Amino acid sequence: MFENILSEDQYKSVISQEQPVLVKFYAEWCPDCKRMDMFIGEVLSGFQDISSYSIDKDQFEELANKEDVMGIPSLLVFQNNRKLGHLHSANAKTPDQVSEFLGQFFKN
Repeated sequence: MFENILSEDQYKSVISQEQPVLVKFYAEWCPDCKRMDMFIGEVLSGFQDISSYSIDKDQFEELANKEDVMGIPSLLVFQNNRKLGHLHSANAKTPDQVSEFLGQFFKN
C-alpha cells in the first residue's frame, strides 16, 4: 500500500513526480499512526491511480521540519516539487476526514 521512503534522494524523486503523490509522515511508536493504518488501505482503494509513500519522521526530522510536519500521522500531497496539500494529524483521525482530503487531489 505505502512504499517506504528510505533516503532523502528517494524523497526528492517522489515529490518531483508529474502526477500528485501522497506522502504519509509517521513513526513506529505512534498510536495514532497505527489507528490510521487500520483504515487507510480501504480509503485509498476508493481512489484511482494513487501513488502513496511513507516516511519515518524520526529518521528524517529535517525533512519533517522543512515540510512543517508537527504531529503525526500527517498526510501531504506533492506534485512537481510543490506541496499541494497537508492534512495535519489533528484532522486525520477518521476515514471520512482522510477521504475528503484526498478527494481534493485524486479521482475516486
